[in-house]
Amino acid sequence: MFLTIPTIMTWTRIVAIPLIVGVFYLPIAPATMNLVATVMFVVFALTDWLDGYLARKLNQTSAFGAFLDPVADKFLVCASLLVLVHLNRADVFVALIIIGREIAISALREWMAQIGASRSVAVHMVGKLKTTVQMVAIPFLLYHGNLFGFIDTNLWGTWLIWASAILTVWSMVYYLQKAIPEIRARAK
Repeated sequence: MFLTIPTIMTWTRIVAIPLIVGVFYLPIAPATMNLVATVMFVVFALTDWLDGYLARKLNQTSAFGAFLDPVADKFLVCASLLVLVHLNRADVFVALIIIGREIAISALREWMAQIGASRSVAVHMVGKLKTTVQMVAIPFLLYHGNLFGFIDTNLWGTWLIWASAILTVWSMVYYLQKAIPEIRARAK
């Protein structure tokens, strides 16, 4: 099902990437850029939850949607991290950890699916927690100011993005531990 409501919502996350990046090239005040990019990221990130909910509710789940959903999430997170590194709001080391993990685990999942062992690397709670922390950290760092006059989003975003990097490593280790018995079995 290529053009269902949930799949179209997933596509919007991919379309959002040049829009979020482009905001920082507009001739507008930095505070306005930050606010617009933050709102856009939050709105598009919420489609991740909403498209899954609608797919189940409307019985419009599909193999294509199951493939595209995590790809869209990874594109959105990776593009946002690159913007944050460019703006000196996120450390390049954090970005490398997060992006490197996404590439490694995606490749691992593809290989495990090819050998018929995709269940051993199915999404786990630590992976969902990692994603949640990232989805909170990124808009804080995009906003880059004081929220409600007392929440330093740069400070909180920095702590959260480092926490997500730790969770990223933890989840990668978890998935690799789950895959190792299959890898050893195939090596014999």
